[in-house]
Amino acid sequence: MPRPPKCRRVGFVPEVTYFKPAGVPLVNLEEITLTVEELEAIRLKDLEGLEQEDCADKMNVSRPTFHRILVAARNKIALALVEGKAIRIEGGHFQHVIPEGGKRCRNKGKSR
Repeated sequence: MPRPPKCRRVGFVPEVTYFKPAGVPLVNLEEITLTVEELEAIRLKDLEGLEQEDCADKMNVSRPTFHRILVAARNKIALALVEGKAIRIEGGHFQHVIPEGGKRCRNKGKSR
């Protein structure tokens, strides 16, 4: 049995959690679920432009773990874009770090 995932730190929890191709009814769409920590990895690396080591430090994970999270997130996004699937952002095992220094812990189901 695998070890339970370490609680990952995230600095951003999205308000918008669903994206779908325009003009396609929801009943005709398959969904891909992107976890909150996968979104955070994309945000830190691709939007903020940080080095992987810095991203890993911010999320409180090792660099290889950060790399696995990032690759999984990019694969899911690419699949959704290429195959016209909806993206739902939810779940994971993370701790929301509030800018004022406070923390909120969340465990929203499976991390995959």
